[in-house]
Amino acid sequence: MIKLFDEQNPFLLETGSTLLEVQVAFETYGRLNASADNAILVCHALTGDAHAAGLTDLSEDVLQKIPLYRAKKPKQAGWWDGLIGPDKALDTSKYFVVCSNILGSCYGTTGPTSINPHTQKSYGPNFPQVSVRDMVRVQKALLETLGVKSLITVVGGSLGGMQVLEWALMFPKMVRSIIPIATAAAHSAWAIGFSHLARQAVMNDPNWNNGFYTEAPQQGLALARQIGMISYRTDISFQHRFGREKRNGSAKELFQVESYLNYQGDKLVKRFDANSFVLLTRALDEHDVGRKRGGTQHALQQIACPALCIGIDTDILYPAEEQKQIARYIPKASYQEIKSTDGHDAFLIEYDQLNKMVSEFLKGK
Repeated sequence: MIKLFDEQNPFLLETGSTLLEVQVAFETYGRLNASADNAILVCHALTGDAHAAGLTDLSEDVLQKIPLYRAKKPKQAGWWDGLIGPDKALDTSKYFVVCSNILGSCYGTTGPTSINPHTQKSYGPNFPQVSVRDMVRVQKALLETLGVKSLITVVGGSLGGMQVLEWALMFPKMVRSIIPIATAAAHSAWAIGFSHLARQAVMNDPNWNNGFYTEAPQQGLALARQIGMISYRTDISFQHRFGREKRNGSAKELFQVESYLNYQGDKLVKRFDANSFVLLTRALDEHDVGRKRGGTQHALQQIACPALCIGIDTDILYPAEEQKQIARYIPKASYQEIKSTDGHDAFLIEYDQLNKMVSEFLKGK
């Protein structure tokens, strides 16, 4: 954890609001080289955190040889373990890998659950609206504090991919390449519809109270997650995994798919804040790289660095065609496609394919 902004150096948001304090939760894996140019920034998705890698498959002897800064215990799995570590695409024996919790989240970086210096109480719904560009500016400040001068690449999926695209446009001199995965250059009406349904689920919870809740709106947040899970997966994956089976084979029991969705909802309630969820889904919806840049196509055409755009053939939230379009407009882009029945979530699952794609792209960079 590190404080990057304070009352002497406040953080100005895109909306014009000011945050008097901004602290950031982050983790690093590997060692920054003498020229400070072997860094890779990993950007997480909506409900992710800074713990991208637990390196749980490594022995203690190997672990001790890898310089690490981690917020969680070494043996706690990270959300992108399959991609980060020795001999993986994001090889910690070669690269200095950084992942930070985004602004507005609830995993250590300043957000609605943080204490407002003015009131000495948590911000709650009074936390000002943040944008993807605000998130990127905080990441830039973190990297400068860590001494990073140049990034080999910026990589991330979903909301993480939106940050990736903004990095290439906001700080082109610092970024040598980008890898946006299963993302959007501008949030589509389809994706906004899913965000809207999720927010409505939260806001219609009896405990919501316009965000000034004393007891968390658990039912609403759980339902929001269940709606999201349907957009993250596919009909094929649900049919293969659950079919029409019921728990314990009893006619009185829930269908397996109902039980699964309930479980996913309950899991999120235990680890995420409802105000952060509403705030970040609004940031998703407002995302458009073309805003104040002459339109989406024109903005993408200004990205000068090489890009590997990765789509997922069964993604219904950010369809492969969106990724192909991003690749068509970025001058030095190539396109690769993950084949999977798991839909949008495949970027967190299909590590064999991802490792091959990313490793090939990073060769010589």
